[in-house]
Amino acid sequence: MPTFFDDAIALLQELIAIPRVSREETAAADLMQRRMEEWGLNPKREMNNLWAVCPDYDASRPTLLLNAHLDTVKPVASWKRQPHQPQIEGDRLYGLGANDCGGGLVTLLMTYRRLVERGERKEKRGKGSRAYNIIYLASAEEEVSGANGVAHVLPMLPPISVAVVGEPTGLQPAIAEKGLMVIDGYADGVSGHAARNEGVNAIYEALDDLIFLRDYRFERISPLLGPMKMTVTVVESGTQHNVVPDRLHFVLDVRTTELYTNEEVFAFLQSKMKKCRLEARSFRLHSSSITTEHPLVKRCLELGLKPFGSPTLSDQCLMSFPSLKLGPGESSRSHSADEFICLSEIERALDLYGKLF
Repeated sequence: MPTFFDDAIALLQELIAIPRVSREETAAADLMQRRMEEWGLNPKREMNNLWAVCPDYDASRPTLLLNAHLDTVKPVASWKRQPHQPQIEGDRLYGLGANDCGGGLVTLLMTYRRLVERGERKEKRGKGSRAYNIIYLASAEEEVSGANGVAHVLPMLPPISVAVVGEPTGLQPAIAEKGLMVIDGYADGVSGHAARNEGVNAIYEALDDLIFLRDYRFERISPLLGPMKMTVTVVESGTQHNVVPDRLHFVLDVRTTELYTNEEVFAFLQSKMKKCRLEARSFRLHSSSITTEHPLVKRCLELGLKPFGSPTLSDQCLMSFPSLKLGPGESSRSHSADEFICLSEIERALDLYGKLF
């Protein structure tokens, strides 16, 4: 008889075989919906987001959300294997999205199934039910922080008290993560012939500001996330060798910590620009954290887990309630060629989630 582990591996292999790049997850969502219906979980769907609410839901109880994302990035060119051909070799299951975050997606789903079935058995025996509700959510568009992913569907769910997000964390709890703000910068000049002393060079106009962005260090340092980080990642200017450029555009990648809001950082940077003007693409991807006094974090500590701060962004940044990341796999494997997850990591995740919840 198949076990939850067997079902998790089989479902993950099916998902790997289906291309599910962000905003193109329909076929994968169809598969997830079929499997959830087969297991009697009565899923609801909005676009390519799927969720299930425990059948004994009680609005007077706190609610735990189990969330992982369905989508993947595009495969990089250096894959030596077929990204959509699941292959098991020894302890490893290879395939695009196996690690990020197929492992968390299937193990949290099996955990939801187990908790629901266990609750139903206890209720039949007259032993009461859990002290909390459970909701499982497979969300779309995480890799692009898309408008039709978790931010779109969360208002459709009952109120959430706390969430576990199944990103690959080596099965250690990430209780804080950095936020992200992408800023476009512009410097203006006046075009002219490079052979004559005329025009205003937009590159030279921007230099002092670019040097400031390179050298500045924010004072507040997070105990979990360390210092804030900002990096100029794109610079564009000029049309040809003999024309003084009249415009420069750059892109600034800013990774905020829980000690700063994106709005605060943007206002400060704009005030320090001598010649450049800045435009933030969005302020919505804030840093997130959960207190070490939260019962869920305390339970992690009781189990010998080691909380840490994560430099990578997830759907946590769009959640207004406490949350932590905890999932099988390693973040270092994400978005890499020949991505894999270990079968033993899936097995340990199912065991750990069982003890944690």
